[in-house]
Amino acid sequence: MKIQERAGAGAGRSATPAQPSVGDRLPTPPRERKPALAALAVLLILVGALGATMLVLQAGDRIEVVKVKNEIQAGESVTDGDVTSVMVAEDTSINYVLWDQLDTLKTLKAKTTIYKDTVVQGQMFAKGNSLPAGKASVGLALKEGQYPADIKPGDVVAAYHVGGTVGGSNDSDDAGAGAGGSSSSGGALVDDARVNTVADDSDSTVSTGSRTLTLLVDQADAAALASAAAAGEVAIVHVPGN
Repeated sequence: MKIQERAGAGAGRSATPAQPSVGDRLPTPPRERKPALAALAVLLILVGALGATMLVLQAGDRIEVVKVKNEIQAGESVTDGDVTSVMVAEDTSINYVLWDQLDTLKTLKAKTTIYKDTVVQGQMFAKGNSLPAGKASVGLALKEGQYPADIKPGDVVAAYHVGGTVGGSNDSDDAGAGAGGSSSSGGALVDDARVNTVADDSDSTVSTGSRTLTLLVDQADAAALASAAAAGEVAIVHVPGN
């Protein structure tokens, strides 16, 4: 009788094992520390801060210098209209002309042609009328028809000897010589010259179409060109090279 009661009491029990209470959970293992990653993060922060500091310092080491905005021919001086200012990084190895030295620069002459957008350096200029070695500057007073209508400083031209005295009754011949270089003489005085300056005739209140040019030529050609120019027997034409 007692055995059956015990068996009946045991049959009423659940077969599922009892769950542990909340307070009986197993402890979690401690997190693994990674000091190398932390050190790398600190290093990256320091490098970024240093880079930003260098950029600020470099931005502060800038100077205002002279830059050419209109081409300047050999032997010419700069004017206010020829130059502008630009900021560049300071470099003691480059002989920049500072913007506050512009007045001094105006008293100097270009040694060679200085092209547009060139940042000026001191060695590009010299005192006095400094021309390239073996070159001479020759002035020409020309009438309309003796030069191309669109002639300007920097152009490469040829100078031809034309027959007859310009300004007399032979104006049509002069016009023909200016257009194509044809004349009774027709000899080339200079095959390759560069125009330094071009100026209108300012002595007359009425526009006559006259132009005063200066050409940069080889010294060997200067005498013949000057002689023909004095007689008014020169015509200028454009040639390849402009």
